[in-house]
Amino acid sequence: MRIEAVELRTVRLPLVTPFRTSQHSQDERVALLVCAHTTVGEGWADCAVDPGPLYEPEFLSGARAVMAEYLVPMLMAVPELTAARVQSVLAPVKGHQLAKAALETAVLDAELRAKQMSFAQYLGAVRDRVPAGVSVGIPGSLAELIDLVEGYLEQGYRRVKLKIEPGWDLEPIRAVRERFGPGLALQADANTAYTLAGAPQLRALDPFGLLFQEQPLAADDLLGHAELARLLTTPLCLDESITSVRAAATALRLGACSVINIKPARVGGYLAARAIHDLCAAQGIPVWCGGMLETGVGRAANLALAALENFTLPGDVSATARYFAEDITRAFVLEDGYIAVPTGPGTGVDILRDVLGRLTIRHEILR
Repeated sequence: MRIEAVELRTVRLPLVTPFRTSQHSQDERVALLVCAHTTVGEGWADCAVDPGPLYEPEFLSGARAVMAEYLVPMLMAVPELTAARVQSVLAPVKGHQLAKAALETAVLDAELRAKQMSFAQYLGAVRDRVPAGVSVGIPGSLAELIDLVEGYLEQGYRRVKLKIEPGWDLEPIRAVRERFGPGLALQADANTAYTLAGAPQLRALDPFGLLFQEQPLAADDLLGHAELARLLTTPLCLDESITSVRAAATALRLGACSVINIKPARVGGYLAARAIHDLCAAQGIPVWCGGMLETGVGRAANLALAALENFTLPGDVSATARYFAEDITRAFVLEDGYIAVPTGPGTGVDILRDVLGRLTIRHEILR
């Protein structure tokens, strides 16, 4: 195929409730959507950047600029482009994984739609539905936390992840465990909020039977995570540290984790995500699929990835209603704790054009 134009749309989706982590709080999702218009049809992707560089180094206006000035012209210069070639074509540009991932995904969506093949088929999915977990932000009180968790469990979620930070860790974990009992699949996510000096506080969480603790230390502190792993009985999971196949391999070799959260956008796309899945499967390391407040476009592709064999833990691919009252695709619905994997061509979802038009706050076409 050849790319004839790339459409960039910035959309604003209000969140149903504010979402706070140890890093920042947000009450809306300002998303950057990418549509690749190719000689075989169009393909869509969700670029998982935030408006500012508060969670990832990349941010929305920067992603738009690097696509317009470098990445899109480089791809347009290739007369016979495939999704498998995107990363090598863009390799001269350093970094910008989220922007590259979005372009690769848009090209892959177009390619698969032309072949009448789904993401699930292409990636090698073995399930037609995936168990759904839910991520609970930091609320204003323990009482509010208990109410939130109770509501999510009533909806059928099969795993609960609590966001923690220094000063909000032991008490919320204890309160939820005592209220809902040992049968609740529970994990804690610090989003890099601690240093190794906080190991005693993190060790205090060991008695509560967590599935694992996720990313307590800085993203680049693999040696610190390896040391912390030796101090805890709770398994360690890495998220922000996993930026590529090479980073995943290094983390495993150092013993910095025994579980990996794969976020396709952060590692450069779904092809790299599948490679990390295969690497971990070969070493007996379980993986799960994290979320980055994607719209339905990104949620659909994540569901296909989470249906691969070694995704043995419930991920953060929650139902649409967990975050949005209105999305740019049809809503994904929780049924008995599971969400169905799309089976249509490409991502398997269609854009609701009227909703897209109403939610768009910026639109540009690169030719």
